[in-house]
Amino acid sequence: MTLTAPVGTSPGPRTAPPPRRGPRPLRWLLHAFLALVALGWLLPLLLALYASLRPYEETARLGYFSLPEQLTLDYYGQAWSQAELPRYYLNTLIIVIPALALTLFLASFAAFAIARARIPGRRTLLIVFTAGNLLPPQVLITPLYSLYTLIPLPAWLSDSQSLYDSYLGLILIHVAFQFGFCVFVMANFMRTIPEEITEAALVDGASVWRRYWTLTLPLCRPVLAALATLQFTWMYNDFLWALVLMVSGDKLPVTSALNNLRGQFFTDYNLLAAGSVLVALPTLIVFQLLHKQFVAGLTLGSTKG
Repeated sequence: MTLTAPVGTSPGPRTAPPPRRGPRPLRWLLHAFLALVALGWLLPLLLALYASLRPYEETARLGYFSLPEQLTLDYYGQAWSQAELPRYYLNTLIIVIPALALTLFLASFAAFAIARARIPGRRTLLIVFTAGNLLPPQVLITPLYSLYTLIPLPAWLSDSQSLYDSYLGLILIHVAFQFGFCVFVMANFMRTIPEEITEAALVDGASVWRRYWTLTLPLCRPVLAALATLQFTWMYNDFLWALVLMVSGDKLPVTSALNNLRGQFFTDYNLLAAGSVLVALPTLIVFQLLHKQFVAGLTLGSTKG
């Protein structure tokens, strides 16, 4: 049976949308707070950049918080050559790239097992991985130092013929300390992926490796990009473990290259600021290249639909 409206009748009056209210005071207060926090984080970097463009004699005479009389890029050339930054950049890449690849691969596989395989005690295992991030690394300096000196390595892999003072030692310590955080993030992200995808592959006879490598891992590209950005920054900026577990000066990462800019009796802090800007530049470039994926990785998986 079909009902039709009588001819000549008009539809009922439409309700007007509610008027827009102006911004609330709490929103303005939140924006002001976020602006102050952002300024607090950016101010040291801006001050270092400003100081690196001024001669030290000028800042010593007028102070750092003064208008410049001249700006120059000479300090950047001096820092590049005097701190031997190209060699230390290479040392950092030798450490960071393998550590980053191993961390993401092992963490993604462990997260797949926790999120998809019905193994007993998987939640307890995830809690253990998360709790490991709460342990201060400083309390492990002495036992790790003793352990690294006792583990033998062939001479072609370490000049000291032990895990101490070797690139492999730093790679392993980075993987160990960043593994738990990556497992926690990726396991929560994988739980948002519909289980019907892997169940259909299981019915078709796909192996565990195929379900992980072909189906699940491509869907995790946003979170992998976000973790790669964070992990690269954390591993690149590490100074503690390189200072404790390495002794050869020609093997140290780039964060230790700034010590080459310090004199025995005098330190040009404007030159040191230029070196600091050059050292921090690769992390800014990586974030700029991956910032879209980084934001997508933080937002995807935040809600389970």
